[in-house]
Amino acid sequence: MNKILSVPIWQWLVLLGVLLFAVVNLDSEALNKAETSSVEAQLEEVLPEDGIRLPVARGDLGKQLVDKGAIDGERFEKIYESRGGLSEYEKALLYGEKNDGLRIDRDNAGVVLNLLWAFGLANSNPVLEEGPMQNPEYGGADQFASTGGWSLAKGDVMDHYSAYELISLTSEQQSLVEEVSKNIYRPCCGNSTYFPDCNHGMAMLGLLELMASQGVSEDEMYKAALVANSYWFPDTYMTLAQYFEGEGTVWSDVDPKVALGYDYSSGAGFRRILAEMEPVSVGGGGSCGV
Repeated sequence: MNKILSVPIWQWLVLLGVLLFAVVNLDSEALNKAETSSVEAQLEEVLPEDGIRLPVARGDLGKQLVDKGAIDGERFEKIYESRGGLSEYEKALLYGEKNDGLRIDRDNAGVVLNLLWAFGLANSNPVLEEGPMQNPEYGGADQFASTGGWSLAKGDVMDHYSAYELISLTSEQQSLVEEVSKNIYRPCCGNSTYFPDCNHGMAMLGLLELMASQGVSEDEMYKAALVANSYWFPDTYMTLAQYFEGEGTVWSDVDPKVALGYDYSSGAGFRRILAEMEPVSVGGGGSCGV
């Protein structure tokens, strides 16, 4: 009798099961590798490892903030000792006198956030003096995370609030800051940059002021704001990149003004996105405190 035909049927079934398991396992590994590769490619698109240069010249901005006490340089450095210390570039952001561009990347996003936070808080601007921060309903401008949470100033933080004309804006530039700020949200809350009640909002206000003062166009301001928000909230914007891709639009083609608007970048807007898909987690970014 043929030896192959003499093999019991149960052994054939076992062999078939082993082969099916191997095929499925290989397919699963290939799928996992493909998904990992896709996420890594998208990460590089949304948050380039080498960083992105924002369209501003920072000059001696950090040094001015330190000199005026809006930043206590010694305490600032001490905060970062437990995080690996400040790099030479980051020290130049804080103390340099003739710096040119401002680069943000995955490693320095928190430092850039804190520097712009201090600038947004300290630079004199009508948004701080006449906007929602001054609404008596909230009990005073000192009641917010963006003010009470800034613990790296010398003396009382409110002594530095809108206290210095570090840069000046024309009426047209101020109008541009206000218009753009009302269209930019952050996923940690439901307010626009025009109501900078948290550190991310205050930092974004500072960035908008810097860009407007240096003649950056409205379109470029939105592009730079999306870059900053992406590095400060990497999980959020990696998730949004996948969401838009699922809708047929790659990240590079997404309108920054749309992505930064209430429907996607506010806390409520992003929760709506999360109701439709699983979040992407890559870690990093800028925290909600110093």
